[in-house]
Amino acid sequence: MGTIKDIQAGIIEDFEMFDDWIQKYEYLIDLGKELAPIEEKYKTEDSLIKGCQSRVWLHAEKQDEKIIYTADSDAIMTKGIIAILINVLSNQKAAEIVSADLSFIDAIGLKEQLSATRANGLVSMIKKMKLYALALNNK
Repeated sequence: MGTIKDIQAGIIEDFEMFDDWIQKYEYLIDLGKELAPIEEKYKTEDSLIKGCQSRVWLHAEKQDEKIIYTADSDAIMTKGIIAILINVLSNQKAAEIVSADLSFIDAIGLKEQLSATRANGLVSMIKKMKLYALALNNK
């Protein structure tokens, strides 16, 4: 498991292999399909991310000083977006998650490719992941 910075560099490299956004979208959708499923018991109102146009459930727990995230969404593109965030932030220490500069989002041009509501959803996902890390850090 690499550092947040290393994982982001890998994602940027992956996205550079594609010629256009159609291919990048397909890649995101594939990432969503590979996402480990969230347990049904965590698909609750509390775990829904507010501010997302589609429904996104996010769960976090602390294991051996690291935060482990699981998620699901009812929209394939949104599932891909949460999957890429989990790839970067899951299995990292809470303090590193909270202070993470997720520069890969701008580097791959993701925000510009999303509708305004999806871009807001992306920001909401990151906020919720960092809030979970903060809360679990103190446990």
